[in-house]
Amino acid sequence: MRINRYLASAGLCSRRQADQMIRQGRVLINGKAAKLGSEVSLGDQVRVDGREIRLSPSEESLVLAFNKPRGITSTSDPTRRDNIISYINYPKRIFTVGRLDRDSRGLILLTDDGHLAHRIMHASFGHEKEYRVKVDREVTEIFLEAMRCGVNILGQTTRPCKAWKSGPKEFHLVLNQGLNRQIRRMCQALDYQVTDLVRVRIMHITLGSQPEGSIRPLTHKEKEILVEKLGLD
Repeated sequence: MRINRYLASAGLCSRRQADQMIRQGRVLINGKAAKLGSEVSLGDQVRVDGREIRLSPSEESLVLAFNKPRGITSTSDPTRRDNIISYINYPKRIFTVGRLDRDSRGLILLTDDGHLAHRIMHASFGHEKEYRVKVDREVTEIFLEAMRCGVNILGQTTRPCKAWKSGPKEFHLVLNQGLNRQIRRMCQALDYQVTDLVRVRIMHITLGSQPEGSIRPLTHKEKEILVEKLGLD
């Protein structure tokens, strides 16, 4: 998580005010002066004017499940007319937990809790995300096995994953990492083109029959399991 977002999520100030404090040298990460765009990772110590700033997750943190339509961008940038925050128009300040490509559909989580978001997003935790993918030609076992073993994209081999066929030109994929446009790049590397991509699950939270474009709070049980899995209880 970027340092300005971290400070804003802690309720200390706005992101713009955080940037100003960073320029003034008032913000330290692990004892060193933060820079604009610095990232804060799990276990880092953040201080502002000598005072330690922590995010305090609780079961009362807001977590929403949104079924994102195609054409909505996972950004809060108000200069983007298609930004997800304006589309949802929620009465409280929230932000996305990770992202979903503009051309992709399906489940994306939003929250007001920066620490909770970090625990879900950070690759080191390896939380599962499941996708239903349609491609332009027959899904073969050779293709699926290649996907399972890892595909060379962006100068690296993707982690082993689960994949199974669910239709002549459709398959499900379960990833525990989130490289940029990962599924589309993996398919393209194997001479397949994605025609539709829907995220149907994040950890234990599923899209189910939730209508496209709708948003809902997590159920009490979903929230309870999430807090337990993230080690926040």
